[in-house]
Amino acid sequence: MSRQRIERIRRVLQKREADAIIITSLPDIRWACGFTGSNGVLIVGRDSAHFVTDMRYVEQAAEEVRNASVHTPGYDLYGYIASAGLIGGVRIALFQAEYVTVANADVMRQNHPSITWRLEQNILSDLVARKDAKEVELIRRAQDVTERAFEEILGVLRPGISERDIAAELVYRQLKHGAEQMAFEPIVASGPRGAMPHARASDKLMTVGEMVVLDFGCVVEGYASDMTRTVALGEPGSDARNVYATVLDAQETAIAYARAGIKSAELDGRARTVIDAAGYGEYFGHSLGHGIGLRTHEWPPVSFRSEAVLPARAAVTIEPGIYLPDKFGVRIEDLVLLNKNGCENLTRSPKQLIVL
Repeated sequence: MSRQRIERIRRVLQKREADAIIITSLPDIRWACGFTGSNGVLIVGRDSAHFVTDMRYVEQAAEEVRNASVHTPGYDLYGYIASAGLIGGVRIALFQAEYVTVANADVMRQNHPSITWRLEQNILSDLVARKDAKEVELIRRAQDVTERAFEEILGVLRPGISERDIAAELVYRQLKHGAEQMAFEPIVASGPRGAMPHARASDKLMTVGEMVVLDFGCVVEGYASDMTRTVALGEPGSDARNVYATVLDAQETAIAYARAGIKSAELDGRARTVIDAAGYGEYFGHSLGHGIGLRTHEWPPVSFRSEAVLPARAAVTIEPGIYLPDKFGVRIEDLVLLNKNGCENLTRSPKQLIVL
């Protein structure tokens, strides 16, 4: 698997007329050669690949890294790259503009003045976005854990319990069912706090009739899940039901249209048109979704701000929302896998409004 990925990176180099790429993004390093540690640099050239990490990872790198020569010096990785001649003969090299620090880029330029260095964005994004069968399996497993936690949490949600308690339960239950960590801090937002799309769980106690936004996910073998459901604690009233129906219609409209080969903004627009037509356009301010994999938020964005073409086999979220200040919020999020004829919904949890 890693050999195929290294070869795919080399084809990118040829297309960009470069001789090497310095990969500093840890998720991209993991994708390319298998290393899961917290420090490392991967250099992929036309005819060689070198992975450099520090001495803490001697055994781990030897066990995990595939299809790249492993180097475990001290902590001065960039100094070692120069002294060991790992990029000798390179004329043009690429940095990942989104991930390399200014300090490290300056060191590499100083250590290798004969090389032309180019900062470029999204060098590997399209490659990483196209999930293979094993990656899809891991995302499914992570999503299954998240959905089990949601099913169980419905028996815990009730008036009088705090948002923080529910967030703790979501963390515990996902870990119990096999997650290695959370994909992000769970969002639990009830009543007026639901109008904040990224509200942190607070000590607020939930009350009868409130809408509760639950956004959470976990990580299984490096791959993330992500799901949002909004439930009601008792009858929420006609306004909340109408908003919920609008968000659900927008989401299902977008999912029905989602496929590889269309522009990101075009898919976002399908959901946004439904919300605009219902008169809530000003209350849907964020993007429709994002890619997911070794990062919780990865390329491609699913956004009105992006003209990116959505690739086949990309896993993306579809998560429209309406947020009415001082009242409530509603968001519904599923995770889908794009293909040329449509998409496969990897989320199975029910979406009709649940009134507890």
